[in-house]
Amino acid sequence: MSQSKAEPRRYVPRGEDFLLLSPTWQAYAYRNVDSMFATRSIARGPHAFPLVRAAEIAPEYEVGEERYGVDDYIHRANVAGLLVLQGDKIRLERYGLGLEEHLRWSSMSMIKSLTSTLVGVALRDGAIASLEDAVSHYLPALRGSAYDTVSVRDLITMSSGMDWNEDYTDRNSHVNRYSKSLGDKVPGGVLELMRSVHSLHTPGTQFLYNTGDTYVLGALLSSATGQTLADYMSSKIWARFGMEFDAFYTLESEGGQEIGGSRAGMALRDFGRFGLFLLRDSVIGSQSILPENWLDDAGSRIFAVDPSTNSCGADGYGYSWWIDPDGSMVAAGFAGQTLYVNRKADIVIVTLSCQPQPPFAASYDIDIKAERFAFKDAVLGSLRSAG
Repeated sequence: MSQSKAEPRRYVPRGEDFLLLSPTWQAYAYRNVDSMFATRSIARGPHAFPLVRAAEIAPEYEVGEERYGVDDYIHRANVAGLLVLQGDKIRLERYGLGLEEHLRWSSMSMIKSLTSTLVGVALRDGAIASLEDAVSHYLPALRGSAYDTVSVRDLITMSSGMDWNEDYTDRNSHVNRYSKSLGDKVPGGVLELMRSVHSLHTPGTQFLYNTGDTYVLGALLSSATGQTLADYMSSKIWARFGMEFDAFYTLESEGGQEIGGSRAGMALRDFGRFGLFLLRDSVIGSQSILPENWLDDAGSRIFAVDPSTNSCGADGYGYSWWIDPDGSMVAAGFAGQTLYVNRKADIVIVTLSCQPQPPFAASYDIDIKAERFAFKDAVLGSLRSAG
Protein backbone atom coordinates (compact mmCIF):
# COMPACT_ATOMS: atom_id res chain seq x y z
CA MET A 1 0.00 0.00 0.00
CA SER A 2 1.56 3.29 -1.13
CA GLN A 3 1.66 6.27 1.18
CA SER A 4 1.93 9.97 0.40
CA LYS A 5 5.09 11.78 1.37
CA ALA A 6 5.19 13.65 4.66
CA GLU A 7 4.90 17.17 3.27
CA PRO A 8 4.46 20.20 5.54
CA ARG A 9 0.81 21.04 6.03
CA ARG A 10 -1.00 23.68 8.05
CA TYR A 11 -3.63 22.70 10.60
CA VAL A 12 -6.85 24.71 10.84
CA PRO A 13 -9.66 24.01 13.32
CA ARG A 14 -12.87 22.39 12.11
CA GLY A 15 -15.53 24.82 10.94
CA GLU A 16 -18.12 23.29 13.25
CA ASP A 17 -15.95 24.29 16.24
CA PHE A 18 -15.69 27.94 15.19
CA LEU A 19 -17.91 29.26 18.01
CA LEU A 20 -16.36 26.98 20.63
CA LEU A 21 -12.63 27.66 20.24
CA SER A 22 -10.24 28.01 23.14
CA PRO A 23 -8.29 31.28 23.53
CA THR A 24 -5.27 29.42 22.13
CA TRP A 25 -6.98 29.07 18.74
CA GLN A 26 -9.26 32.10 18.50
CA ALA A 27 -6.80 34.61 17.04
CA TYR A 28 -5.44 32.11 14.53
CA ALA A 29 -8.91 31.09 13.35
CA TYR A 30 -10.33 34.61 13.19
CA ARG A 31 -7.60 35.78 10.78
CA ASN A 32 -7.76 32.55 8.72
CA VAL A 33 -11.50 32.21 8.14
CA ASP A 34 -10.93 31.71 4.42
CA SER A 35 -8.97 28.52 5.24
CA MET A 36 -11.89 27.11 7.23
CA PHE A 37 -14.86 27.99 5.02
CA ALA A 38 -15.69 28.48 1.37
CA THR A 39 -15.56 32.18 0.42
CA ARG A 40 -16.38 34.65 -2.36
CA SER A 41 -14.39 37.83 -2.86
CA ILE A 42 -15.85 41.31 -2.43
CA ALA A 43 -13.70 43.14 -4.95
CA ARG A 44 -12.18 46.53 -4.20
CA GLY A 45 -12.07 49.24 -6.81
CA PRO A 46 -9.08 50.88 -8.54
CA HIS A 47 -8.66 53.60 -5.93
CA ALA A 48 -8.84 53.58 -2.13
CA PHE A 49 -10.65 56.33 -0.25
CA PRO A 50 -7.79 58.32 1.31
CA LEU A 51 -7.72 58.46 5.10
CA VAL A 52 -5.67 61.28 6.63
CA ARG A 53 -3.26 60.47 9.47
CA ALA A 54 -3.91 63.19 12.02
CA ALA A 55 -2.56 63.79 15.54
CA GLU A 56 -2.80 60.64 17.63
CA ILE A 57 -5.00 60.63 20.72
CA ALA A 58 -4.01 58.93 23.99
CA PRO A 59 -7.28 58.27 25.85
CA GLU A 60 -7.13 57.16 29.47
CA TYR A 61 -10.02 55.54 31.29
CA GLU A 62 -10.91 54.33 34.77
CA VAL A 63 -12.40 51.03 35.85
CA GLY A 64 -12.84 50.56 39.56
CA GLU A 65 -10.08 52.53 41.20
CA GLU A 66 -7.49 51.89 38.48
CA ARG A 67 -6.54 54.14 35.56
CA TYR A 68 -5.60 52.62 32.21
CA GLY A 69 -4.35 53.68 28.78
CA VAL A 70 -4.57 52.39 25.20
CA ASP A 71 -2.04 49.57 25.62
CA ASP A 72 -3.80 48.45 28.79
CA TYR A 73 -7.12 48.30 26.95
CA ILE A 74 -5.62 46.22 24.15
CA HIS A 75 -4.13 43.78 26.64
CA ARG A 76 -7.08 43.57 29.03
CA ALA A 77 -9.79 43.29 26.34
CA ASN A 78 -7.82 40.91 24.08
CA VAL A 79 -7.87 43.39 21.19
CA ALA A 80 -6.36 42.44 17.82
CA GLY A 81 -7.27 45.63 15.95
CA LEU A 82 -8.29 49.10 17.09
CA LEU A 83 -9.15 52.06 14.86
CA VAL A 84 -10.55 55.49 15.69
CA LEU A 85 -11.71 57.79 12.88
CA GLN A 86 -12.81 61.38 13.29
CA GLY A 87 -14.42 61.97 9.93
CA ASP A 88 -11.80 60.86 7.41
CA LYS A 89 -8.92 61.35 9.87
CA ILE A 90 -7.20 58.43 11.61
CA ARG A 91 -6.69 59.36 15.25
CA LEU A 92 -5.62 55.93 16.53
CA GLU A 93 -4.67 52.62 14.85
CA ARG A 94 -3.29 49.55 16.63
CA TYR A 95 -2.68 45.87 15.83
CA GLY A 96 -1.99 42.79 17.94
CA LEU A 97 -2.51 39.02 18.21
CA GLY A 98 -1.06 38.43 14.74
CA LEU A 99 -3.37 40.81 12.88
CA GLU A 100 -1.68 43.05 10.30
CA GLU A 101 -2.89 45.94 8.16
CA HIS A 102 -3.60 43.82 5.08
CA LEU A 103 -5.09 40.77 6.83
CA ARG A 104 -8.83 40.15 6.90
CA TRP A 105 -10.30 39.43 10.34
CA SER A 106 -13.60 37.69 10.93
CA SER A 107 -16.48 40.11 11.14
CA MET A 108 -18.55 37.60 13.08
CA SER A 109 -22.05 39.13 13.29
CA MET A 110 -20.91 42.66 12.42
CA ILE A 111 -21.63 41.64 8.83
CA LYS A 112 -25.35 41.47 9.71
CA SER A 113 -25.41 45.27 9.87
CA LEU A 114 -23.48 45.63 6.61
CA THR A 115 -25.74 43.15 4.82
CA SER A 116 -28.84 44.93 6.14
CA THR A 117 -27.55 48.14 4.57
CA LEU A 118 -27.76 46.41 1.19
CA VAL A 119 -31.50 45.95 1.77
CA GLY A 120 -31.79 49.73 1.68
CA VAL A 121 -29.75 49.82 -1.52
CA ALA A 122 -32.03 47.19 -3.07
CA LEU A 123 -35.10 49.23 -2.07
CA ARG A 124 -33.61 52.31 -3.71
CA ASP A 125 -32.83 50.24 -6.82
CA GLY A 126 -36.37 48.82 -6.91
CA ALA A 127 -35.14 45.23 -6.60
CA ILE A 128 -37.14 44.98 -3.36
CA ALA A 129 -40.51 46.66 -3.67
CA SER A 130 -41.32 47.08 0.02
CA LEU A 131 -40.16 46.02 3.47
CA GLU A 132 -43.69 44.72 4.00
CA ASP A 133 -43.28 42.08 1.27
CA ALA A 134 -43.34 38.46 2.41
CA VAL A 135 -39.97 36.72 2.58
CA SER A 136 -41.27 33.79 0.53
CA HIS A 137 -42.19 36.21 -2.28
CA TYR A 138 -38.47 36.50 -3.00
CA LEU A 139 -37.38 33.06 -1.76
CA PRO A 140 -39.47 30.25 -3.30
CA ALA A 141 -37.39 27.71 -1.33
CA LEU A 142 -39.15 28.88 1.86
CA ARG A 143 -42.70 28.77 0.53
CA GLY A 144 -44.87 26.51 2.63
CA SER A 145 -42.78 27.15 5.74
CA ALA A 146 -43.36 29.47 8.70
CA TYR A 147 -41.65 32.22 6.69
CA ASP A 148 -44.81 32.65 4.59
CA THR A 149 -46.07 35.05 7.27
CA VAL A 150 -42.73 36.83 7.83
CA SER A 151 -41.95 40.13 6.09
CA VAL A 152 -38.62 41.61 5.03
CA ARG A 153 -39.05 44.15 7.84
CA ASP A 154 -39.47 41.32 10.36
CA LEU A 155 -36.20 39.77 9.18
CA ILE A 156 -34.21 42.97 9.30
CA THR A 157 -35.41 43.80 12.83
CA MET A 158 -34.89 40.28 14.28
CA SER A 159 -38.59 39.88 14.93
CA SER A 160 -39.49 36.96 12.66
CA GLY A 161 -41.10 35.19 15.62
CA MET A 162 -39.20 31.96 14.94
CA ASP A 163 -38.43 29.53 17.75
CA TRP A 164 -34.68 29.81 17.16
CA ASN A 165 -32.00 28.73 19.68
CA GLU A 166 -28.88 30.96 19.61
CA ASP A 167 -27.06 29.16 22.47
CA TYR A 168 -23.39 28.95 21.42
CA THR A 169 -22.52 26.49 24.20
CA ASP A 170 -25.15 23.91 23.13
CA ARG A 171 -23.88 21.81 20.23
CA ASN A 172 -27.47 20.89 19.34
CA SER A 173 -28.74 24.48 19.22
CA HIS A 174 -29.93 25.90 15.92
CA VAL A 175 -26.92 28.20 15.69
CA ASN A 176 -24.45 25.33 16.13
CA ARG A 177 -26.35 23.12 13.67
CA TYR A 178 -26.12 26.08 11.28
CA SER A 179 -22.39 26.35 12.02
CA LYS A 180 -21.85 22.62 11.41
CA SER A 181 -23.68 22.83 8.08
CA LEU A 182 -21.37 25.66 7.05
CA GLY A 183 -18.28 23.77 8.24
CA ASP A 184 -19.41 20.68 6.30
CA LYS A 185 -20.19 22.91 3.26
CA VAL A 186 -23.60 21.33 2.66
CA PRO A 187 -25.36 22.82 -0.42
CA GLY A 188 -28.79 24.11 0.62
CA GLY A 189 -28.19 22.93 4.19
CA VAL A 190 -28.98 26.21 5.92
CA LEU A 191 -32.24 26.87 4.06
CA GLU A 192 -33.29 23.29 4.86
CA LEU A 193 -32.61 24.03 8.53
CA MET A 194 -34.58 27.30 8.30
CA ARG A 195 -37.56 25.50 6.76
CA SER A 196 -37.67 23.27 9.83
CA VAL A 197 -37.86 26.12 12.38
CA HIS A 198 -41.34 26.70 13.79
CA SER A 199 -43.07 29.94 14.65
CA LEU A 200 -43.13 30.95 18.33
CA HIS A 201 -44.51 34.52 18.21
CA THR A 202 -46.52 36.62 15.81
CA PRO A 203 -43.98 38.15 13.38
CA GLY A 204 -43.06 41.76 14.11
CA THR A 205 -44.10 41.71 17.77
CA GLN A 206 -41.02 40.54 19.69
CA PHE A 207 -37.26 40.83 19.32
CA LEU A 208 -35.33 37.54 19.33
CA TYR A 209 -31.75 37.43 18.06
CA ASN A 210 -31.55 34.94 15.20
CA THR A 211 -28.43 34.42 13.08
CA GLY A 212 -30.40 32.19 10.72
CA ASP A 213 -32.73 35.06 9.83
CA THR A 214 -29.83 37.09 8.48
CA TYR A 215 -28.75 34.15 6.32
CA VAL A 216 -32.30 34.21 4.94
CA LEU A 217 -31.98 37.98 4.43
CA GLY A 218 -28.79 37.52 2.39
CA ALA A 219 -30.37 34.79 0.27
CA LEU A 220 -33.38 37.04 -0.27
CA LEU A 221 -31.10 39.86 -1.47
CA SER A 222 -29.36 37.55 -3.95
CA SER A 223 -32.70 36.35 -5.29
CA ALA A 224 -34.19 39.85 -5.53
CA THR A 225 -31.16 41.47 -7.21
CA GLY A 226 -30.14 38.54 -9.39
CA GLN A 227 -26.54 38.98 -8.16
CA THR A 228 -24.33 37.26 -5.67
CA LEU A 229 -24.22 39.12 -2.37
CA ALA A 230 -20.49 39.69 -2.79
CA ASP A 231 -20.89 41.21 -6.25
CA TYR A 232 -23.76 43.42 -5.09
CA MET A 233 -21.73 44.67 -2.11
CA SER A 234 -18.75 45.32 -4.37
CA SER A 235 -20.62 47.16 -7.11
CA LYS A 236 -22.77 49.26 -4.80
CA ILE A 237 -20.44 50.11 -1.90
CA TRP A 238 -17.07 48.35 -1.65
CA ALA A 239 -15.55 49.34 -4.99
CA ARG A 240 -17.47 52.59 -5.43
CA PHE A 241 -16.68 54.07 -2.03
CA GLY A 242 -13.04 53.05 -2.25
CA MET A 243 -12.20 50.24 0.14
CA GLU A 244 -8.48 49.51 0.35
CA PHE A 245 -8.51 45.70 0.25
CA ASP A 246 -10.62 42.93 -1.20
CA ALA A 247 -12.92 41.46 1.44
CA PHE A 248 -14.91 38.23 1.39
CA TYR A 249 -18.21 36.71 2.36
CA THR A 250 -18.09 33.13 3.58
CA LEU A 251 -20.33 30.66 1.73
CA GLU A 252 -22.63 27.86 2.79
CA SER A 253 -20.83 25.53 0.35
CA GLU A 254 -18.30 25.71 -2.47
CA GLY A 255 -19.75 28.14 -5.01
CA GLY A 256 -22.93 28.47 -2.95
CA GLN A 257 -24.92 31.20 -1.20
CA GLU A 258 -23.11 33.82 0.87
CA ILE A 259 -23.64 33.85 4.61
CA GLY A 260 -25.24 37.24 5.16
CA GLY A 261 -25.02 37.18 8.94
CA SER A 262 -21.63 35.91 10.09
CA ARG A 263 -17.90 35.39 9.51
CA ALA A 264 -17.10 37.62 6.58
CA GLY A 265 -13.47 38.76 6.35
CA MET A 266 -12.38 42.40 6.16
CA ALA A 267 -9.34 44.53 6.95
CA LEU A 268 -9.45 46.90 9.91
CA ARG A 269 -9.34 50.18 7.97
CA ASP A 270 -12.08 48.98 5.61
CA PHE A 271 -14.42 48.33 8.53
CA GLY A 272 -13.66 51.95 9.40
CA ARG A 273 -14.36 53.13 5.85
CA PHE A 274 -17.77 51.44 5.97
CA GLY A 275 -18.50 53.49 9.08
CA LEU A 276 -17.30 56.59 7.25
CA PHE A 277 -19.66 55.75 4.36
CA LEU A 278 -22.49 55.97 6.90
CA LEU A 279 -21.12 59.18 8.44
CA ARG A 280 -21.37 60.65 4.94
CA ASP A 281 -25.05 59.63 4.75
CA SER A 282 -24.27 56.98 2.10
CA VAL A 283 -23.30 59.63 -0.44
CA ILE A 284 -20.81 58.43 -3.07
CA GLY A 285 -19.81 61.21 -5.43
CA SER A 286 -22.97 63.27 -5.48
CA GLN A 287 -25.42 60.40 -5.14
CA SER A 288 -26.92 58.84 -2.02
CA ILE A 289 -27.37 55.13 -2.59
CA LEU A 290 -29.80 54.60 0.30
CA PRO A 291 -33.43 55.74 0.51
CA GLU A 292 -34.16 59.03 2.22
CA ASN A 293 -34.20 58.65 6.03
CA TRP A 294 -32.92 55.06 5.82
CA LEU A 295 -30.09 55.64 8.27
CA ASP A 296 -32.37 57.45 10.71
CA ASP A 297 -34.73 54.48 10.63
CA ALA A 298 -31.94 51.89 10.73
CA GLY A 299 -30.44 53.61 13.76
CA SER A 300 -33.67 54.03 15.69
CA ARG A 301 -34.75 51.91 18.68
CA ILE A 302 -37.37 49.83 16.92
CA PHE A 303 -37.12 47.38 19.80
CA ALA A 304 -35.89 48.17 23.31
CA VAL A 305 -33.46 45.56 24.62
CA ASP A 306 -31.92 44.84 28.00
CA PRO A 307 -28.23 45.94 27.90
CA SER A 308 -27.27 43.00 30.11
CA THR A 309 -28.43 40.51 27.46
CA ASN A 310 -26.04 41.54 24.68
CA SER A 311 -22.27 41.76 24.42
CA CYS A 312 -22.09 45.44 23.47
CA GLY A 313 -24.42 46.80 26.18
CA ALA A 314 -26.93 48.13 23.66
CA ASP A 315 -30.38 49.25 24.82
CA GLY A 316 -32.09 49.09 21.44
CA TYR A 317 -32.18 47.35 18.07
CA GLY A 318 -32.91 48.83 14.65
CA TYR A 319 -32.39 47.50 11.13
CA SER A 320 -29.89 44.83 12.20
CA TRP A 321 -27.94 47.51 14.08
CA TRP A 322 -27.60 47.57 17.85
CA ILE A 323 -28.30 50.97 19.38
CA ASP A 324 -25.82 52.24 21.96
CA PRO A 325 -27.23 54.05 25.02
CA ASP A 326 -25.77 57.27 23.55
CA GLY A 327 -27.87 56.76 20.39
CA SER A 328 -25.04 55.59 18.11
CA MET A 329 -25.30 52.64 15.73
CA VAL A 330 -23.23 49.58 16.62
CA ALA A 331 -22.47 46.53 14.51
CA ALA A 332 -21.48 43.85 17.01
CA GLY A 333 -20.10 40.35 16.64
CA PHE A 334 -19.15 37.30 18.66
CA ALA A 335 -16.03 37.53 20.86
CA GLY A 336 -15.84 41.32 20.91
CA GLN A 337 -16.09 42.64 17.35
CA THR A 338 -17.66 46.13 17.21
CA LEU A 339 -18.15 48.89 14.66
CA TYR A 340 -19.37 51.97 16.53
CA VAL A 341 -20.79 54.73 14.30
CA ASN A 342 -21.57 58.03 16.03
CA ARG A 343 -23.14 60.13 13.28
CA LYS A 344 -23.72 63.13 15.53
CA ALA A 345 -20.10 63.35 16.65
CA ASP A 346 -18.66 62.22 13.27
CA ILE A 347 -16.70 59.40 14.94
CA VAL A 348 -16.11 55.73 14.10
CA ILE A 349 -14.49 53.23 16.47
CA VAL A 350 -13.63 49.72 15.27
CA THR A 351 -12.56 47.02 17.71
CA LEU A 352 -11.54 43.51 16.60
CA SER A 353 -11.05 41.13 19.49
CA CYS A 354 -10.64 37.62 20.88
CA GLN A 355 -12.73 37.70 24.02
CA PRO A 356 -12.61 34.29 25.78
CA GLN A 357 -15.83 32.30 25.54
CA PRO A 358 -17.41 29.68 27.82
CA PRO A 359 -16.10 27.60 29.44
CA PHE A 360 -12.78 29.47 29.25
CA ALA A 361 -14.31 32.84 30.13
CA ALA A 362 -15.00 31.65 33.69
CA SER A 363 -11.35 32.15 34.60
CA TYR A 364 -11.20 35.63 33.04
CA ASP A 365 -12.05 38.17 35.72
CA ILE A 366 -12.22 41.35 33.62
CA ASP A 367 -15.63 42.91 32.88
CA ILE A 368 -14.96 43.56 29.20
CA LYS A 369 -18.31 45.27 28.64
CA ALA A 370 -17.53 47.83 31.34
CA GLU A 371 -14.04 48.16 29.89
CA ARG A 372 -15.43 48.89 26.41
CA PHE A 373 -17.81 51.59 27.66
CA ALA A 374 -15.12 53.26 29.73
CA PHE A 375 -12.68 53.23 26.82
CA LYS A 376 -15.32 54.51 24.37
CA ASP A 377 -16.15 57.42 26.68
CA ALA A 378 -12.43 58.19 27.02
CA VAL A 379 -12.03 58.25 23.24
CA LEU A 380 -14.98 60.62 22.83
CA GLY A 381 -13.62 62.83 25.61
CA SER A 382 -10.15 62.91 24.04
CA LEU A 383 -11.55 63.91 20.66
CA ARG A 384 -13.71 66.66 22.19
CA SER A 385 -10.67 68.01 24.05
CA ALA A 386 -8.46 67.86 20.98
CA GLY A 387 -11.06 69.68 18.88
